[in-house]
Amino acid sequence: MPLTQQELQSKLWQAADILRGQIDAADYKNYIFAALFLKRLSDRFDEEVEAAVASGVPRDIALVEADEHEFFVPESARWPALTGASMSLGETLNVAGHEIEDANPGRLDGVLTSVNWNDESKLGSPANREGIIRSLLNHFGELDLRDANLQDADGGSGNVLGDAYEYLINQFADDAGKKGGEFYTPRPVVRLIIELLQPGEGMRICDPTAGSGGMLIYTAQFVQEQGGDRRNLVLHGQERNRGTLAAGKLNLLLHGLSAARLEEGDVIAEPRLLDGAGQLLAYDRVIANPPFSLKNWGHDFAPNDPHHRFDRYGAIPPRTRGDLAFLLHMLAVTNATGMVGVVMPHGVLFRGGAEGKIRRGIVESDLFEAVIGLAPNLFYGASIPVAICVLNKAKPAERRGKVLFVDAAQEGYFRQGKAQNFLDPEHIGKIVSAYRGFEDVDRFAHVADLAEIEANDFNLNISRYVDTSEPFEVLSVEEALAQLREAERRRDEAVAHMDKLLAELGYER
Repeated sequence: MPLTQQELQSKLWQAADILRGQIDAADYKNYIFAALFLKRLSDRFDEEVEAAVASGVPRDIALVEADEHEFFVPESARWPALTGASMSLGETLNVAGHEIEDANPGRLDGVLTSVNWNDESKLGSPANREGIIRSLLNHFGELDLRDANLQDADGGSGNVLGDAYEYLINQFADDAGKKGGEFYTPRPVVRLIIELLQPGEGMRICDPTAGSGGMLIYTAQFVQEQGGDRRNLVLHGQERNRGTLAAGKLNLLLHGLSAARLEEGDVIAEPRLLDGAGQLLAYDRVIANPPFSLKNWGHDFAPNDPHHRFDRYGAIPPRTRGDLAFLLHMLAVTNATGMVGVVMPHGVLFRGGAEGKIRRGIVESDLFEAVIGLAPNLFYGASIPVAICVLNKAKPAERRGKVLFVDAAQEGYFRQGKAQNFLDPEHIGKIVSAYRGFEDVDRFAHVADLAEIEANDFNLNISRYVDTSEPFEVLSVEEALAQLREAERRRDEAVAHMDKLLAELGYER
């Protein structure tokens, strides 16, 4: 029987148990993901050899001919060679990672070599490292990760292996605490943004702060759910943390999205997604969860930016807050009919100074389409409430000169947990329905025109536009007097009863 997603998830979590107590929780993912992928590559290579032999290719040719394989695995990097090593397992795995990447130039760069199996600061003494690595190899050796053993309902292996990987990323974000937010955006939040942006087949999609690649993956899955061909998508991203970048590349590969392109580097200081002339590539949908209020975002570099991303709307973002720098980059790489969906802290909606000037410039350019406030505690390591900002360079005629404000931070639009809150499908549905309806909803949504926003000094704080206070009943004078007379009557009865009781006890008032 094929390996089920639940069985694979259990096996992956057991791998985390091997490491728990021995290394920092934030480092679990690097070693488990690398071991998982080594086993996957080796099993898939063997499966491809058998398929080639069955089609008439001599075995000795199938074992060495790269054209017979999606990813070529040198003999010394295949699973039997790794598990057969009697000592220096860390060096054996390090060498295997380099050999696999060298055998597949440009396709697996950094996926395996970003992990140092000889890192004493993470894995401890040589004896401890050998024990941990041997335990992981033995553990994953029990798994059969060939396509034939990972068939999902659609006949593909990408969902089973990829969704199990997503499960483990989720668990790591929980286990790693604050550090989890660096590489993981809660999937319901991702789903909400994607449903708002409605990406379709044939579009170019970019996540400039890609993390573990979830936004790109869920975009592809959404397009497939809508009947589109996810292979007919351009999926690009950039990530500056090398370890997180490797996790993102691996995530995309395990989801069957090998054509996706992730670049390494700081997207503000060194955007890497460029055309042949060195110009920024443009996209139909740009989606991101940038780091909140990054202090050292690159302010000194911004005035000399060759792409002029940061001086288009009246000011350059302040030195110690990079939120709008990321938004300005996203707008710069959005094509003339494209849309942006981005997670932002509420401060960008109302802070003054340079941010106020930029916000006014963007509003006057009629780019904001919706500002949606979400509940606090939805993100790992970030208890603050956040806003989803939707910007559209080609608003429908009926939405021009208007911005929709939605307050989804109130009861009924999220599920409260003990340490973390959650967005369920019903909550996402309510928010998306309000966005699509684009009309006032009592105590939930309000459509403001630019004149109203200008009257508020271009402050986009949601509470200025959506009144969530409970309505109170206004009484007529006659009703108020009647209630007063009734209260006086009850008071007089209470006083008379108290006097009677005092008299019975021998007290006179």
